[in-house]
Amino acid sequence: MIKLIPEKESHTIEFKSFFNNEVIISLVAFSNAEGGSVYMGVDDNGKINGVDIGKESISSWINEVKNKTAPTIIPIVDIIEIKNKTIVVFKVFEYPVKPVSVKGRYYKRVNNANQLLTITEVVNLHLQSINSSWDACPDSLHSLGDISLDKVQSSIEMISEKGITITESPLSFLFKFNLLRNEQLTNAAYLMFKNNHSIVTTIELGRFQDNITIKDTARTQSDIITQINEVMEYVKKHINLEVIITGEAQNTQKWQYPLEAIREIVLNMIIHRDYRSSADSIVKIFNDKIEFYNPGKLPDDITVEDLLSNNYKSNPRNKTIADFFKNLGLIEKYGSGIGRIIGYFKEASLPEPKFGNISGGFQVTVFSVIDAAEKSSEKSSEKSSEKSSEKIIGIIKNNPHVTIEELSSMLNITTRSIEKSLSKLKEKNIVERIGPDKGGYWRVI
Repeated sequence: MIKLIPEKESHTIEFKSFFNNEVIISLVAFSNAEGGSVYMGVDDNGKINGVDIGKESISSWINEVKNKTAPTIIPIVDIIEIKNKTIVVFKVFEYPVKPVSVKGRYYKRVNNANQLLTITEVVNLHLQSINSSWDACPDSLHSLGDISLDKVQSSIEMISEKGITITESPLSFLFKFNLLRNEQLTNAAYLMFKNNHSIVTTIELGRFQDNITIKDTARTQSDIITQINEVMEYVKKHINLEVIITGEAQNTQKWQYPLEAIREIVLNMIIHRDYRSSADSIVKIFNDKIEFYNPGKLPDDITVEDLLSNNYKSNPRNKTIADFFKNLGLIEKYGSGIGRIIGYFKEASLPEPKFGNISGGFQVTVFSVIDAAEKSSEKSSEKSSEKSSEKIIGIIKNNPHVTIEELSSMLNITTRSIEKSLSKLKEKNIVERIGPDKGGYWRVI
């Protein structure tokens, strides 16, 4: 019987010593997630203390849960007897239309704890539960005059090239694809077809010599379909292109990074960006790496490890945009981009990109072969310098009056390299110079 009580708390299990408001909060958090059970009469450490129940206790507790929650939840109640101690179990299932609140406050379950939902999370949870997203909602700030029907027509032509026949006019097309609702633009329609530049789609672009030295900057604020090529052109402008002479009529070109992977990253940035955030997307190009930062972190139920192992269910932040980009042929299917990106870098014999949540957003960092080459060169240079220093010490021991020119000739390296090695040896207090440059001698300390 004891096995009926879980050993510890989890994302679906909560222990409580007695009935109070915290029990209701846990039931609400479970309803907003996968469902779960509250074991009353068990302390936080899993020790069974039991709970006293009267004739009306169960019905009173259920009524309190009903009265304090909206939409109303009614838990299933079970009573377990273990060694003459009574355990009351409240069980709820995932609520179909979320979120559920307790006294106007909304909670989510994260691991084995309850956390208060932010306003944005409340909205997202509701949209997800009705299989919708923010970008499908009406845009109250813009009208048809704020978008370009020519851009809509261009999208129609792109879709037609995929073998899908579209006979509708641009305006009818918008209605058909739910980009116009009750004659009002959706957020997705404005982002994809807007006439003018606006800060809502700002992507900052920069070429950096180091973390603080900027060599070139640019900014794109156009519609999100146009931005794909704008960002790609900026990246191509600032990365290396190697021309490989093959002896054939046409030589081979090799970019510093696999362009297919870079394009996939850029598409993910644009599709999954949180456009409600005041932060901008940022692309930083360094000599040996590129950082792609995007507002909007991973959902709480998806970790970076889940992404890398493809162990997650894809739920795009912007469902309408993702679906439309798929119709345009810009993406293949949801949730497969990360695997392709890693595969492209593996094929190019480059380090695996890094993925992670950072500063309220998500960042992808890619590395080029230059980084590995420079590190290899540095290590090789360090080893060579160490060997030269050892040889210099050995020669000085045998001939304290040896000159720099003689050392250069004996070791077959430049006089500048000899001077650098001697300078380091003096700094480390390994050798010292006795007397003037002419007429003096070296001494090994």
